Amino acid sequence: MGKVFSDIAVSADGFATGLNQREEAPFGDIDENWLHAWMFETYDENRAEVDAIVDSGATIMGRNMFGPVRGEWDRDWRGWWGPNPPYHGPVFVLTHFSHDPIEMEGGTTFHFVTDGIHSAMEQARAAAGDQNISIAGGATTVNQYLAAGRLDELRLHVTPCILGAGERVFDGVPPQALERVSVRAASLVTHITYRPVRE
Repeated sequence: MGKVFSDIAVSADGFATGLNQREEAPFGDIDENWLHAWMFETYDENRAEVDAIVDSGATIMGRNMFGPVRGEWDRDWRGWWGPNPPYHGPVFVLTHFSHDPIEMEGGTTFHFVTDGIHSAMEQARAAAGDQNISIAGGATTVNQYLAAGRLDELRLHVTPCILGAGERVFDGVPPQALERVSVRAASLVTHITYRPVRE
């Protein structure tokens, strides 16, 4: 069986987004390059980490990561990524509002799960088979799976900035030990992989 992992870029103070996320500013009132320039401006230096982000048989994400629509689905939103999202497999979106699956180019299909994180995990595991499952984010979704003990590996990509407020990794997660698996410093980011210690 594959592992359940999460890759998430965070500021030095642990935030994965700033305040006031909206359609014009998916990461809130911040310069998005502060968190993600390493993925694009220095891709060759970080190729292994970038490629590993979508190395899974299924993906789970929160509704805020999927898009800016809140409440009932009142418009034809199909994600931030254009007609060919990078996932190329099933993506399970956590939401309180039902929605028919959305099939995209390249093999990505968004499925909408209304009965919680454990149901999403069961569906993702059935879809992924022996492959890995990625918890894509945002921070609230990662925190829920970490708090529930369902995350095998947490890969933080720590960028040299301070956001001061927003959505923070580890908020609401109970005390627990983490094993540091690896650390690699690059020019615009430090990659740290943790594994929760299970007794």
